[in-house]
Amino acid sequence: MGVLRRHVLPDSGRGHQEARGFGDDASDPSLEAAPCSTSTPSGPSSPSSFPPGFEPGRLLLNRRIIITGAGSGIGYAAALLFASQGARLVLCDLDGDKLQAAVDFIRNSGARRCVALSGDVTDDACVSRVIDLAVETFGGIDDLVLNAGFTWDGTVHKMPDAQWQAMLDVHVTAPRKMIKAVAPHMRDAAKLEIEENGAAKPRSVLTVSSVSGVHGNAGQTNYAAAKAGVVGLTKALAKEWGPFNIRANAVVFGHIKTRLTDDKQKGATIAYRGLDVRLGIPAAGSVGDVMSQLTALGRPGLAEEAAGAMLLITSPYASYITGQAIEVTGGGWM
Repeated sequence: MGVLRRHVLPDSGRGHQEARGFGDDASDPSLEAAPCSTSTPSGPSSPSSFPPGFEPGRLLLNRRIIITGAGSGIGYAAALLFASQGARLVLCDLDGDKLQAAVDFIRNSGARRCVALSGDVTDDACVSRVIDLAVETFGGIDDLVLNAGFTWDGTVHKMPDAQWQAMLDVHVTAPRKMIKAVAPHMRDAAKLEIEENGAAKPRSVLTVSSVSGVHGNAGQTNYAAAKAGVVGLTKALAKEWGPFNIRANAVVFGHIKTRLTDDKQKGATIAYRGLDVRLGIPAAGSVGDVMSQLTALGRPGLAEEAAGAMLLITSPYASYITGQAIEVTGGGWM
C-alpha cells in the first residue's frame, strides 16, 4: 500500500518542521489567504472577475493547491510550473525518493511555499493525511489536481481481476475519496462564504483522463474504463459543486512523452501493493511514429506542455469553464 512519509527539513532554529517544505508555516503573514472579494456579485456564487491577489504572470498567486502524482512526469512538470506561478503546493506521490527530488528542485529554484507527503492515494490514511497537511500548513484548499495514476496493460481475456481493479482504484475510486475528503474545506467553506458574504471565492477540481478513456485503446480495457469513469465523475461533480463556485474539469491527454509511453524494454516499473508493475508500451518508437503521423502537429506532446494545459484550466482565465473534458492531443483523435 505504500509507506506514508513526511519530508522533514533540517532544524533551522525553529525546530523540525513536520512536512518537507520551504521554511514556511501557517503563522507566516505572507501565507495568509486572500480575503473574499468585496465587489458586488451578480449572483449568489459569482466571482468578481478575478480572485483577490491575481497578478498577470503569476496566475496562481497564493492559491493553495494539492497535486497528486507529483513525483514524475506530468505531475512533476505541473508542480514546477504551478510553483513558478506563485502557488502554495501540497505534493503527494507513491515514490518518496522522486517526491523528495521534486521538492528539492522547487526549493532550489527559489520557491518557498511547498510541502509534501509520500503515500498511496488508494489508501484512506494517505488521503486523510494529505488533506490535513494542506489545512494545517496553509489554512485551506483552493484547488485539487488529481493526477496520480499509472498503466497496467493486458488483453481483456487474459487480465486477472486484481489488474482490472487496480486501475479502477487509482483512477476513479481514489479521486472520489479525495474529493469527498476535501468537501469540508472546499464545498462547505464555499457554502459558509455565500452565507456570510453573498459569494464564494473561486475554487476548482482538475482530474486527468486519457484518449484511451474517450476513444478506447486495445490492451487497455482496465485503464480505458477507469479513464472514462473519471470523466463521468468530473462532469457530475461540476453540476453538484457549481453552485458553490467550484469548477470541475478533466484534461484528456493524448500521446505525451512520459515513462508510461516510453519503451517497456527500458524496464521502468512502479511499486504497487507489493508488486513491481512494468510501465511503458512495446515497440514504443514505432508506435510513437504512427501516432505522430496521425497527429496534426506531427509529434508527441511533452510533459511541460501537458502541465501548461493544466495551468490554463486552473487559472483565473478559465473561470467560466467547468464540466468539460478538454482534449490535449496536438490535434490527434479528431
